[in-house]
Amino acid sequence: MGGSKQEKVIVIIGPTAVGKTKLSIELAKVLNGEIISGDSMQVYRGMDIGTAKVTSEEMEGIPHYMIDIKEPSEPFSAAEFQTLVRERIHDISKRGKMPIIVGGTGLYIQAVLYDYQFSDVSGDPIYREELEQLAEREGAEAVFKRLQSIDPESAERIHPNNVRRVIRALEIFETTGKTMTESLDEQENKLLYDTALIGLTMERAKLYERINKRVDIMMEQGLLEEVKSLYDRGIRNCQSVQAIGYKELYAYFDGTHTLAEAVEALKTNSRRYAKRQLTWFRNKMDVAWFDVTDGPKQKEILHDVEGKLQL
Repeated sequence: MGGSKQEKVIVIIGPTAVGKTKLSIELAKVLNGEIISGDSMQVYRGMDIGTAKVTSEEMEGIPHYMIDIKEPSEPFSAAEFQTLVRERIHDISKRGKMPIIVGGTGLYIQAVLYDYQFSDVSGDPIYREELEQLAEREGAEAVFKRLQSIDPESAERIHPNNVRRVIRALEIFETTGKTMTESLDEQENKLLYDTALIGLTMERAKLYERINKRVDIMMEQGLLEEVKSLYDRGIRNCQSVQAIGYKELYAYFDGTHTLAEAVEALKTNSRRYAKRQLTWFRNKMDVAWFDVTDGPKQKEILHDVEGKLQL
């Protein structure tokens, strides 16, 4: 289902560990809301600690969607996310509740809110075959390197072993002269919903300290065991285990890193990811930012949301 102007949506975005989950529950309680996860990795079952998945206690009885809907061996795309979340928004609105999307995966959230068409550019069969042969001859890495040089933003999002998607991104460039990222950016930035976009930010030093602490807590909660169970099930070369928190500990189980090195890499990658998330949201969306360095700003945020959505 597409959205219509009548459907109102609250979106809470911001970097990892900034406090989005807690705020979303508070808003849901006040505004009769239901929550949709906007995180591309929380869809996977058995990946709870590393994705900081909301626990049933934390939910406080508020319904949550888009969590635990896939096996870690299954792929998941922004296009599929777009379809499923739009259906959810429609369903929640129809029942007189307020849909609240919470998360950190910029492209996925953008794909839902804006009138995004995922490329239906017809491909170039000769070029595709050439790339398929290159992959067979020199491995997936060779094709992925080509994508990295042409469209580094898409390369960030696509797993190197997902040869079909890597080739598709290259094909779009070959056919249109534009990268996948550029062709999405050029689409009309028209919001499909009556949207209140709330962004949480925090002084960088404090955010980084929170991220480091969160990694330590995850390790205490059993992240190593969680990753080991995926590793022991033979889940390899899948999109799911490329997530931060999983790929670093896979390196430990593979014997290429000590545990201390793996945990340090996990902290570093989480901090870098937070920085990229902030840059993405600032560049791509019209967000009302709230600095929560000195604590949550629930009253101001609620006031902003009520004003925007005329509640």
